[in-house]
Amino acid sequence: MSIQALIFDVDGTLADTEEAHRVAFNLAFERYRLGWVWEPSEYRELLSTTGGKERMARYIDELPLGAAERQRMHMLVPDIHAEKTRFYSSFVNDGAVPLRPGVARLLDEARSAGCRLAIASTTTAINIDKLLQSTLGARGLDLFSVIACGDQVRAKKPAPDIYRLALRGLELPAEQAVAFEDSPNGLRAALGAGLWTVVTPNFWTEDKDFSKASLLLPHLGDPHQPLRGEPGHQLRLSAWLTLPEIVLLAGARWP
Repeated sequence: MSIQALIFDVDGTLADTEEAHRVAFNLAFERYRLGWVWEPSEYRELLSTTGGKERMARYIDELPLGAAERQRMHMLVPDIHAEKTRFYSSFVNDGAVPLRPGVARLLDEARSAGCRLAIASTTTAINIDKLLQSTLGARGLDLFSVIACGDQVRAKKPAPDIYRLALRGLELPAEQAVAFEDSPNGLRAALGAGLWTVVTPNFWTEDKDFSKASLLLPHLGDPHQPLRGEPGHQLRLSAWLTLPEIVLLAGARWP
């Protein structure tokens, strides 16, 4: 078995985007004069529902509303979400959402070694495009052989559909790819597709159960931001996750 591709989730994995999403939601709610405010603790719980529109639909269903008003709110969801996306895109364009530690390094390392890169995310194509261009410049989109996003599948994470779509685009079996995630739903989706999975939790997901992850790290690490206790605790080669380490730990070979 050889590792031929790395497949990345976006929100929370490539970059810690969730605070920007939360603020963008609240600004959209204010624009529509809804009186809704998602505080960090509440948003943390809402993140168990994958997808922004689905998150709003769940929130509406939990509000004490009459049937007619609930239906009206549900009909507004696409427009509110579009407004939220405009706010989020503005934050990203301003450079307010950097990549997480080690991400850019590992992307470059993989590409230099001839390992293909892919994205499997439930966020929208426009959000992915904005983030990649803001953080990686004009080459951002070109780094990835396949970009699979939420609107391309019927069932979002924790269903494995988005990872299966990415694997079909790569024309690879699951045994030849590694997934990177930050959330329980993402982990379940990747495992459901048969992928060896690295999980790097963040503030929004750090209290969740990731016992089924193939490798659990606080972040990917960098020479200037090494992982505490590494090498020696989980990693063998260095204090940051490298492609050779991934191949070694996955019991695979390269190429």
